[in-house]
Amino acid sequence: MNRREVAALLAYAVKLDPRSAPADQAAADEVLDQWADLLADVPPTAPHPAGRHWDASQVVRHHIATSPYPIKPSDVSRPWHAFRRDVVDRHHDPVPAVDPDDPEAYRAALVATRHAVAVGAAPAATFRELTGGPAPDVAERLAALGEYVPRSVAQALAEFRPRRAERERRAVEGLPDPLDVACPYEQCRARKGEPCVNYRRNPRSSAHPSRLDLATAHRYASKEPAA
Repeated sequence: MNRREVAALLAYAVKLDPRSAPADQAAADEVLDQWADLLADVPPTAPHPAGRHWDASQVVRHHIATSPYPIKPSDVSRPWHAFRRDVVDRHHDPVPAVDPDDPEAYRAALVATRHAVAVGAAPAATFRELTGGPAPDVAERLAALGEYVPRSVAQALAEFRPRRAERERRAVEGLPDPLDVACPYEQCRARKGEPCVNYRRNPRSSAHPSRLDLATAHRYASKEPAA
């Protein structure tokens, strides 16, 4: 803060706690000199990546509202340094908008950004959570297969439910799912959603080729625009 900003902060403190008012102008000048020197590296406001922004006036207000002791410069500077450490710890250097083949310019850009964050002149750059997911049609097909389980769990269970695992694999890879249609093979005739069977009527590990052909035709026919 510059001298004018410190003077405004002191005036606010006196407004909230008149007992802290200096006895005379000489005392007021001495207090201002002291505060301006000790708060020279403390900004009046600064951004926080989580929204808990810094405001020196609110620090003064909190101290006066919660402490029976007169406010001192350290009651403002100490919270600021804790705030700054938290912000700097959250900061991840963005890629500088300079030629990466120029190491001096690249390094200077990184240093300038870090300094701006440290003094509260610029917001910290933080990693954002990835919010993307599967394409809408893939998500719709996976949802149609039943209750969702985490991918790691599904992979662990794959060997115990191979049919479900195969359907999920086809959905993710955008391949036709034979179980979306009934099997046209005369000796099978498995209904939609049911696995193909062999001549003993036991479930097969794979669909009949004619069923896969029908599923392929059905899938791509549904994607063709209406005339």
